[in-house]
Amino acid sequence: MAKPETEPDEISLRAAEVAADVTEAKRPQEQRRLAAAFARAASSSARVAGRGTRAAQRGAGAARRRVGAGIDWMAAQVTAMAPRLRVRDQAALRQQFPGQSADEIADALIQGAARAAGAAGGAVGVWAVLPVLPAWPAEIVAETLLVVGIEIKLVAELHEAYGVPAPGNLAERMNAYVASWAHRRGVYMIPGGVVVAAGSPLARQIRRRLAVRTGRSALSLGPLLTGATIGAIINSRETRRLGHVVRRDLRRHTLTGR
Repeated sequence: MAKPETEPDEISLRAAEVAADVTEAKRPQEQRRLAAAFARAASSSARVAGRGTRAAQRGAGAARRRVGAGIDWMAAQVTAMAPRLRVRDQAALRQQFPGQSADEIADALIQGAARAAGAAGGAVGVWAVLPVLPAWPAEIVAETLLVVGIEIKLVAELHEAYGVPAPGNLAERMNAYVASWAHRRGVYMIPGGVVVAAGSPLARQIRRRLAVRTGRSALSLGPLLTGATIGAIINSRETRRLGHVVRRDLRRHTLTGR
């Protein structure tokens, strides 16, 4: 996978850190607290930059016209964020879940990630709309990057739990897990490899996946807690679904070697 041309923005770096912290937090209250703190930081950064709700409203039409460029920007942030995610290897997982089988560890990982994604949707959705260039309000950017980080971390740790990590160095492995996230498949079952270039099938798949993901994040912008509740439910459901699909592929690969 090609190295992203764009360096990660501060929000992406922070999302990588918070995604790991939220996922590994033991209590739902702590998950919500961490996600809410991230939402506050994103909102504060937007205010410092002099961007407010009125600016967001004035720029709404222009933002819609910049959606394509926005997806490209978001894809660059995701691929730059991925190598910075804190991923537990097989030894660390077995130490944390002593005596448990790969399937049992996978169940725990999926459940934890689903709760974390739900906390992200519930927390980020309650904050005021503040714009972050190039296309979306800060809330949508923050929630999208946080949930994608949680899901990529889940994909990576499922591969570790089953003893079939992606090959290569850290950057190469994390790039492969981004591809796995985009295709909803285990690394060993991704069609066409993991090379990303402008117009490549994988690059297009990442953009499509992010377009869907940002649409779900926008649901969290509903009125007060209504939007937050919807965002939490959808995030939790979709992250759990991703985990089960990837686990199915990994179980098949460990049994058949294909």
